[in-house]
Amino acid sequence: MTSVVSSATRTIRIGSRKSQLALVQTYWVREQLQSSFPDITFEVHTMSTQGDKILDVALAKIGDKGLFTKELELGMINKEIDFAVHSLKDLPTNLPEGLTLAAITERENPADALVVHEKHKDKQIETLPAGAVIGTSSLRRLAQLRNRFPHFTFKDVRGNLNTRLAKLDAGEYDALILAAAGLQRLGMGDRVHQILPKEISLHAVGQGALGIECRADDKDLISLLKAIEHPETRDRCLAERSFLRILEGGCQVPIGVNTEIHDGNLTLTGVVASVDGQNIVKDTVTGTASNAEALGAELAKLLREQGAQEILEQIFAEIQRGS
Repeated sequence: MTSVVSSATRTIRIGSRKSQLALVQTYWVREQLQSSFPDITFEVHTMSTQGDKILDVALAKIGDKGLFTKELELGMINKEIDFAVHSLKDLPTNLPEGLTLAAITERENPADALVVHEKHKDKQIETLPAGAVIGTSSLRRLAQLRNRFPHFTFKDVRGNLNTRLAKLDAGEYDALILAAAGLQRLGMGDRVHQILPKEISLHAVGQGALGIECRADDKDLISLLKAIEHPETRDRCLAERSFLRILEGGCQVPIGVNTEIHDGNLTLTGVVASVDGQNIVKDTVTGTASNAEALGAELAKLLREQGAQEILEQIFAEIQRGS
């Protein structure tokens, strides 16, 4: 195989969704690689995924695995593109045969953010009035917030970020819960009204990080992509993804996490909650960061022992019934 790094003639094709956020993320990756490998040509190829096309149905009811990734993965398998840039939280923990997660980039703030209508600019989530209409398309956020704020009204919200914000500003919602990282990457960090503390909402697995997926046999490309990997983010996200994989939860299951690394030790907190917020299990493990995936598995086992599996089985059954 011709070495990617030494070849001045190879063109590398990058796959991306067509959304504004996806393109911002993909072109950022392209710029990082182009600066490191100026003799290689990097081309961006865009595709629409199932999750981009179906905007009038709640994500959990569509079926969540690969919603935003499947078409890109087929493109790699068919050698139409060489690698794909994903929001890591959208990438299933079990990848198709022949594909691999080659690199994880440095994480933006992974927390959830409160974005409010102008009339609530003097309030925090704890002081919003009873009955306030909160928009979210995430079962994870919904479950945790229902647990803490049962007096709110929750309403699904879909569409790209600009569409969601327009609905908020038009008064359809009192507030939205969005990923802080997405707002920051799109230059909308000023819309972040409050970063939700981990005590209120544990974030999604991989949230704030980008995952770069490619064919597992393209060793030269994998070596090249490692140039933009961030080791601490990688370890944190590998622990989170291992935790999610063991629990067999997709991105639309109420599973939240928080990870921190200090002096080579990784602390992973995880939560599994019922959609109504009534049933919740949560625990924390700590160990060496180099043992990240084993830590994730350890936490999954702990939560299973505390009833997480029963909660998840009930949720899967509800989703299958279309409730």
